[in-house]
Amino acid sequence: MRERELIEAIEGVLGPAGAELRGDDAAVIAGNGVAVTSIDTVAYGFHFRLDTHSPADAGHKALATALSDLAAMGAKTGQAYVSLALPPELGSERALELVGGLAELARETGTVVAGGDVVAAAALVVSVAVTGWADDGDLLVRRDGARVADRVGVTGTLGGSGAGLLALGGTDAGIGDDVRTGLVERHRRPQPLLALGQALAAAGVTAMIDVSDGVATDAAHLAEKSGATVTVELGRLPLDRGVEEVARLAGRDPHEFAATAGDDYELLFTAGANATESVEAAARDAGSSVTWIGEVSEGPAGLTLVDASGAPADLAGHEH
Repeated sequence: MRERELIEAIEGVLGPAGAELRGDDAAVIAGNGVAVTSIDTVAYGFHFRLDTHSPADAGHKALATALSDLAAMGAKTGQAYVSLALPPELGSERALELVGGLAELARETGTVVAGGDVVAAAALVVSVAVTGWADDGDLLVRRDGARVADRVGVTGTLGGSGAGLLALGGTDAGIGDDVRTGLVERHRRPQPLLALGQALAAAGVTAMIDVSDGVATDAAHLAEKSGATVTVELGRLPLDRGVEEVARLAGRDPHEFAATAGDDYELLFTAGANATESVEAAARDAGSSVTWIGEVSEGPAGLTLVDASGAPADLAGHEH
């Protein structure tokens, strides 16, 4: 298809934007409260491969990773703006499949795709900017709010996406088809935890970040922004089903693997001891769970990881 034909086909896949959207060359949004904006990019060969991911998986992941940043602040979703850099060999059919995966997640989360751009390129790259909303900026949770004596918690389970990536590469001997399917799906189709982020914010968490690069990296970001020492016990990390088996097949310690693999998009946060019960209840009501994995203390800004024996562990998560 030529550019105009492809844009019209994309508009057909996305469907009507809704009454709140006005504009042509640019979107005009009537907003309430404060806007919360983030942008994420996924690139062929780095974040996905088309021999292990469908184009729809790539579209889903591009939007999911951007929306996860809104979840980490407790914001409501709003609008998405999509830039598609498409190589000629992808073809129109697969380009529309990519948009279909993105559009499906947009509908599931109540996100309006409000605009975008299409260009020819040497490699497939998808960038998504999202704008979320909050009634009041004071209701949002930042990375810099951790306080001395806070507990460190994480939602759900960890390591599943990384184990799914290893399974796609053949490190899956004997783990069972149902376990492999779950791990691969977690890698291909991460879920932005928007409702959970809002619930935790309302329950009084003091700082929060999404686990995109691994606990070993993301907890360090939170510690540095908060100007405190964050200690995380590796043995407490909640492992996704199948992670222990896949990690050991790869010759890795399962808990160290879960701390560094990344792409889980769970929420890591801090909360005062008096908020423990309300935070746990909020997570349950949102369909998730909380595991307490460490604490905040006075000291130099940074992360201390300790193994089962209490010895420091020198680990780092993903870094571009």
